[in-house]
Amino acid sequence: MELTTKQVFKRLTIDQIVDVRETEELAEGMIPGARHIPLSEIPLSYGSLDTARPVIAVCRSGRRSAAAAENLTAAGFTAHTMTGGMLEWTAEALPTVAPHAS
Repeated sequence: MELTTKQVFKRLTIDQIVDVRETEELAEGMIPGARHIPLSEIPLSYGSLDTARPVIAVCRSGRRSAAAAENLTAAGFTAHTMTGGMLEWTAEALPTVAPHAS
């Protein structure tokens, strides 16, 4: 299921936000509370995600997040994507934070 940026904003404290962009893309800012797991590492990260809480996958424009959501859904998670990705999030002037060092 695709969620709008406004729907995602309202669910920040409820759902798990997973940013699937590459590390160098994070300099553009992240959604507050989001966790960085690059798309290629999603299958390796199942154990670190809560299966009882929905996951919202986020990327730059929405393509990679769709692949991540499909992968997570196939693994038994309830997963969504955010329409328009971080491009739309920042265009709507929604809050971003600097990435934290991992």
